[in-house]
Amino acid sequence: MATRYTIGSGLVITALALTLIALLIPVDSFGSRPAAAVAGPAGDDDGGGTLSTAYGPLTAADRDFIRKVRLAGLWELPAGRQAQQRGSKPAIKTAGQHLIDGHTELDRQVIQVGQALGVDLPNQPSAQQQDWLGQMNRARGEEYERLFVQLLRRAHGKVFALLAGIRAQTRNSMVRALATSANATVLDHITVLEDTGLVDFDALSDNVQPTK
Repeated sequence: MATRYTIGSGLVITALALTLIALLIPVDSFGSRPAAAVAGPAGDDDGGGTLSTAYGPLTAADRDFIRKVRLAGLWELPAGRQAQQRGSKPAIKTAGQHLIDGHTELDRQVIQVGQALGVDLPNQPSAQQQDWLGQMNRARGEEYERLFVQLLRRAHGKVFALLAGIRAQTRNSMVRALATSANATVLDHITVLEDTGLVDFDALSDNVQPTK
């Protein structure tokens, strides 16, 4: 009887000890990848939910934003280089150079953010962005310059609205910093595109999405 009592007491003590150890070990010790938590917004959900990171929660909307910053550079960098080569007006060449400078820096930042937060980034423009580049490739003379300005100004206007929401709502410090940089870059690009005098503001209010 005493032996059974001793064994039973030992098992209880062992179980309590293991429970205490489990409570004391940080959850992060069980893996280097962020752990899934609450599901993200249904509209932007990539299936990963909200992840816990060293920089704060990373939502599906945050990841969508990071990928869109990368996508923007994938078509705006070649568009900027093309404007430098084909633009006849100094204002077009200036806008092209601002696109190159801005997205070279943003691309560097977004790659760092993607690596730090474990976000897979696209490596080629979307089908729609490739279509826009194709339209510019086919255009000539003044038609090219007007198309370049209109497509880029429309896309930046759409992104500008997205930036405001992400900057205000994200709880991830790396995403917030990227949104701050992107906000300044997009505003600069909007300004130089409008300085060309070729923006048709009446044609900007449509349903074209820049990074879908």
